[in-house]
Amino acid sequence: MSQPAEFSIITAVYNPPLPAFRDTVRSVLEQTFQDWEWVLTDDCSPDPRVREELASLAAREPRVRVVLREQNGGIVAASTDSLAAARGRFVALLDHDDVLEPHALEEMARAIEATPDADYLYSDQDLMTTGGRTHAPFLKPDWSPERLRHHMYCTHFSVLRRDLVVEVGGFRTGYDGSQDHDLVLRVTERARRVVHVPEVLYHWREVPGSAAADADAKPWAWDAGVRAVQDHLARVGIDAVAGKGRAPGTYVVQRRPDLDTPTSIVIPTIGSTGRVRGEERVMVVETVRSILATTHHRDLEFVVVYDPPTPPAVLEALQGLSYGDARLRLVPFEHPFNYSEKNNVGALHASGDYLVFMNDDMEAQSAGVVESLIAPLREHGVGATGAKLLFEGSRIQHAGLVYGSGTITHSYYRDAHPHVLGAYGDLWSNREVSALTGACIAVGRDTFDEVGGFCEELPVNYNDVDFSLKIRHTGKRLVWLHDVVLFHFESISRSPHVRPAEKTFITGRWGDYRAVRERYSSNFR
Repeated sequence: MSQPAEFSIITAVYNPPLPAFRDTVRSVLEQTFQDWEWVLTDDCSPDPRVREELASLAAREPRVRVVLREQNGGIVAASTDSLAAARGRFVALLDHDDVLEPHALEEMARAIEATPDADYLYSDQDLMTTGGRTHAPFLKPDWSPERLRHHMYCTHFSVLRRDLVVEVGGFRTGYDGSQDHDLVLRVTERARRVVHVPEVLYHWREVPGSAAADADAKPWAWDAGVRAVQDHLARVGIDAVAGKGRAPGTYVVQRRPDLDTPTSIVIPTIGSTGRVRGEERVMVVETVRSILATTHHRDLEFVVVYDPPTPPAVLEALQGLSYGDARLRLVPFEHPFNYSEKNNVGALHASGDYLVFMNDDMEAQSAGVVESLIAPLREHGVGATGAKLLFEGSRIQHAGLVYGSGTITHSYYRDAHPHVLGAYGDLWSNREVSALTGACIAVGRDTFDEVGGFCEELPVNYNDVDFSLKIRHTGKRLVWLHDVVLFHFESISRSPHVRPAEKTFITGRWGDYRAVRERYSSNFR
């Protein structure tokens, strides 16, 4: 008995444009990696020429097997039949009018050899016009489970270990149009390792009626996607409700706020004043007032770490605020300015199980900032969370930090209008990021202690990047939350001038940002 192939390419076929289908065939037959089989299931295509093409293909290529359905059942039924006939170690999903790069399977085989416990692999992709021109490459983030709940970003080229696909139940009836998203969610819940192959290996054909050409083409697929995400949340124990996002194929996940875990908000300050919207304000006082006005958290304390130049009137104003069930702790800091040290001192005085580090020049825009910010910290693997921050004029100030691919920056989407979607829904999707700004970052006490807090050798800049990368080094994820929104009146308190020694330190510890690859931002290489 012959050994099973490494890859079973599975394809549901239904009335494809024949020139496009022939391109698909050529792209498979020209694969540089030879250990494959191809199972194609015709779902009763009305055009009789389709079955003629399939018969001709199977006659001239012994690695091709054709399944003929007796009645039309839809994409799930046809994909299920292909999967049932597959014998390879891995199944590779290929649509009937798309095109693989000649080395697509070779690259996947190389990745599997390098990572033998890989259970799911995906590549980058682009679009292909009906005339065969490729454009709009999607250079994807590395494995990002939070993003996957908001957008099926992995899509093509997806390769899955067949035994695991069978174990989780394969394609499910009732999820047509989002069947791949549903399957990948179930597979990755159990996968030992997920691997991103950062190369465009798949060309998604834009044909009339396809999702590649028109995101609104299959509205039922969006409904199925909501069900798939909701099912996933229930399976992994996330207390949340899934819904439709701002664009077809995107989703929102509304977690139940955490109102009870003891939480400390640590705010370093020097008691600065500044003009906001034409009015003079004491920044730290209005920051605390804003949070108090928008939270329903029941076990909250504010730990304000202040330098001696802080005017006594500012401290009196803080003490005069109405805290309800919340508490205020004022902590003097008498050393030379060091943002990292001030945060660490605040953490030492804080009693909360969760710590929220916040600049003193903030203002909550969304309701329930604290309880929404800390809610994901209950979940396994989440190390820290951050919020969407806006400049005074409502443009984007923070949507995740970039580290690598030639940049180390706080400016991902900087100055973008807050209502734009961003690439592939970036600005309206919760997602993993490389780093979070220290202007607003929430972390569990255990995680903070595990990584040793903020590095005091970085007194002004990059301490948040270093803190973030230390958390990622433990294997935990950093999650940016698009619907937790605050204004950040940046640089009112201090100059953002970067010191060369700080950049030397951060690149020495974590690698030269010009050489390492940014891993979580769309279309960075």
